[in-house]
Amino acid sequence: MKQKRHKMEEKNEMETIDLRVIFSKIWAKKKIYYIVLPIVFILSCAYILCIPRTYTSSLSLAPEMNNSSNLGGTIGSLASSFGIDLGSMETTDAINPMLYPDLMEDNGFVVELFNIKVATADGSLKCSYFDYLSKHQEYPFWAKIIGSIKKLFPKEEEVKAKGGAKMDPYMLSKKQDDVASAIRKSISISIDKKTAVITISTEAQDPLICKTLADSVKERLQIFITNYRTSKARVDEQYYKTLASEAKSDYEKSRQLYGSYADANTDVILTSMRAKQEDLENDMQLKYNAYTAMTTQYQAAKAKVQERTPAFTIVKGAAVPIKPTGPKRMIFVLGMMILAFILSTLYIIKDDLLGKVNTK
Repeated sequence: MKQKRHKMEEKNEMETIDLRVIFSKIWAKKKIYYIVLPIVFILSCAYILCIPRTYTSSLSLAPEMNNSSNLGGTIGSLASSFGIDLGSMETTDAINPMLYPDLMEDNGFVVELFNIKVATADGSLKCSYFDYLSKHQEYPFWAKIIGSIKKLFPKEEEVKAKGGAKMDPYMLSKKQDDVASAIRKSISISIDKKTAVITISTEAQDPLICKTLADSVKERLQIFITNYRTSKARVDEQYYKTLASEAKSDYEKSRQLYGSYADANTDVILTSMRAKQEDLENDMQLKYNAYTAMTTQYQAAKAKVQERTPAFTIVKGAAVPIKPTGPKRMIFVLGMMILAFILSTLYIIKDDLLGKVNTK
């Protein structure tokens, strides 16, 4: 036991001696830190200052849900506690509200954002969102150099592509597809499974454009939801409107025919004439009843469109951001300094570490 304890004490003493040697070696080569850390600090600052600053704005809205049944009580509360919204699962819509975020994957929805009118906070620039992304973005100097080199060798597709031309959302040029990809990276749509609240987050290099983009996406999302919810009702409305118009035309013709015949045969007492007049009167009454019925159906269809039109509640409006959200310059520089310090320390004591590994 004494011999074992003696060996453990020698081992601890050797480890203490090793730590002292390591610290003394680090102190002896402290000039490496004086050289490496300032260089890393300058390079980190130079790099991060070249990265354009970005701003973020977000808003939240709650669309009116259209459920086929009200699932409340204990079951609904229990499911909600586990993050499951039974109400949204029972919706009569073919598109579940949980799929709204996937709209950003559709070119048709994204291309509609190309023509948004945007203006910078200082008022120096007013253009479409497409032109802003394709012509007025700030990039690091190395990205500009690479872009200038690529412009020297344009592809045929890029030469033919014109931003102002009418475009097919599902047949985009290389430039248009790049802008669409940039829009997808700048916009995020999410939905809370419990409350069905939709959150729209946008990112841009200008704070006012950031807010404008959030409001525009909100408006187009509302239009999409409204058009989808009311599509069947609007088809029915147009159908009954056509029937009501045809019924009115038939009634007007029947009434004119009956009036003309009655005026021309006022003093006639022949039974055949009276019978024909009664037939015309009955036909006019039938046409009037049909016209009245179609008008009632048309009014009911219009009311159905209004009933199906969802109401939107703005839970949180988009605001013009005051401070940029990225990049985090101080955190980046601090992280690089810590990394440089660790790597420099490992470089100084590498011989001791390798020697210890070889000894084992």
